[in-house]
Amino acid sequence: MDLRCPIVCVLGHVDHGKTSLLDKIRRTRVTKREAGGITQHIGASEIPTEVIKKVSKDLLGILKADLKIPGILVIDTPGHEAFTSLRKRGGALADIAILVVDINEGFKPQTIEAINILKQNKTPFVVAANKLDLIPGWDSKNKPFILNFNETSQHPNALTEFEIKLYENIIKPLNTMGFDGDLFMRVKDITKTVCIIPVSAHTGEGIPDLLVMIAGLAQKFLEKNLKLDVKGPAKGTVLEVKEEKGLGKTIDAIIYDGVAKRGDYIVLGNPDGVVVSRIKALLKPKPLDEMRDPRDKFKSVNKVSAASGVKISAPDLDKVIAGSPLRIVPKDKIEEAKREIMEEIEETTIPTDEEGIIIKADTMGSLEALANELRKKGVKIKKAEVGDVSKKDIIEAHSYGTSNPLYSVILVFNSKILPDAKAEMEKYNVKVIEGNIIYKIVEDYEEWVKEVEESLKSDEFNKLTKPAIIKVLPNCLFRSSKPAICGVEVIYGTLKVKSYLISEDGKRIGYVKEMKNHEQENIKEAKVGMEVPISIEGNIVLGKHVKENDILYVDIPENEVRMLIHQYNDRLRGDEKEALERFIELKRKLENNMFWGI
Repeated sequence: MDLRCPIVCVLGHVDHGKTSLLDKIRRTRVTKREAGGITQHIGASEIPTEVIKKVSKDLLGILKADLKIPGILVIDTPGHEAFTSLRKRGGALADIAILVVDINEGFKPQTIEAINILKQNKTPFVVAANKLDLIPGWDSKNKPFILNFNETSQHPNALTEFEIKLYENIIKPLNTMGFDGDLFMRVKDITKTVCIIPVSAHTGEGIPDLLVMIAGLAQKFLEKNLKLDVKGPAKGTVLEVKEEKGLGKTIDAIIYDGVAKRGDYIVLGNPDGVVVSRIKALLKPKPLDEMRDPRDKFKSVNKVSAASGVKISAPDLDKVIAGSPLRIVPKDKIEEAKREIMEEIEETTIPTDEEGIIIKADTMGSLEALANELRKKGVKIKKAEVGDVSKKDIIEAHSYGTSNPLYSVILVFNSKILPDAKAEMEKYNVKVIEGNIIYKIVEDYEEWVKEVEESLKSDEFNKLTKPAIIKVLPNCLFRSSKPAICGVEVIYGTLKVKSYLISEDGKRIGYVKEMKNHEQENIKEAKVGMEVPISIEGNIVLGKHVKENDILYVDIPENEVRMLIHQYNDRLRGDEKEALERFIELKRKLENNMFWGI
């Protein structure tokens, strides 16, 4: 039995320096090529033990540590959500996690959620307290933290500031979440206390300490889990599906158990079920290289042992999606592998609702991450698919929007909108929100929802009967009937065309057919203080049923009164509220019902 590489997952709040930290170790520049500086796809990097020994030789000498593991396989996730999709049967794919926290900013909502996920999966973790170099007065150097943390290297004020931030921003929040945490040098029992390793992705300080702590933890406490049966078939997870020149469709994968051999059969999940193919080539990146880096030069190998990242070339990979489980087996194990894959697919299916929106993404992990973010906001999802946006998606979103305008939207992460879909978007008035940063898509969606809700409220409010009280002006009875025409003053509220009028004794007078301004132009409404001529359509005779100085009220249906009180009261002006209150008072008196309008 050999020891495999421990699989280490890096999590943390956006902008707290997850990928920058790995870049410092790998000496690559992946961060600058990622959208918004945030890792949006799952990447894997192998850090051989030789590199750890070289980077951390001073520290290893001090600690008298002997590393036996072959190295560390680091998975850099798009965020804490993707951790949930990096799964194997029976638990999370990662053996250990590094939670990256900005020591100056402390815990953020995503940090807390990441810890909850780690707790849920019972995954041991350490905290990398990043951006140490930004502590006022701190002299950060590219060396182990343990050698730089003393009064000879640091000003006493800087040490005090460090201790305050360590406690307030990291130890205290950990305690709140049920964990004991302390500076790794002070921890006596690492099974009971979370080790906090201060680091700087900018200068490199603390990186030797971090590597040694992760390797030591894995070697000491996960030795049973790291035992590898070199004869067993390979189990893994698809990280990404790529088109490679000269190879066609390939997959980047993590092999977390067993051994993969060239010529074996590969069994994978896809949206239609299971794909079976035969491996043409196994390609390995150079040590410290990262699979997403376009400068990578891959080397063909005959076999790959867990845990490792590998590129696989095989026929019929077109429909395979990232996040799919895989098995690499000899021919006689294919049926068994197919059953296992189907069981895993059923476990990772994204649940959908009877009604809701459509979401699309380029990978299963991204789709799950987007769905998780939306679920936390209480958003209903009708359809969740990996792939590009098609004409069919637009038509479906339009149909969902007929029951609720807020469902006439498609959220798209890192996928394309096909030409035929673009042509239908305006025709069907479907909103498509696309982007390559998950939390930004969710923010844009929430902003769009607010705009639509505001628009819907405005439309509904504008259709309601507005409250108004008017007085018939003296010497302004211009026509007695059919229609009656007279001059009125708006005492309170807003008088709108088509509003029905009642007298103070409750008799319906008729409705406002037309209104004109002083230039004798037709107008739709008159506000408080305006004097306007109006025509009234109804069975009334001016001078008989309605006289000079009479007070008339706009007659508002009771259901609309309730809406004005409970839903739109904040949209009414003060004089409109006064008109509404007086009208309600009149109706309660006339109806002899003190609860009218409630």
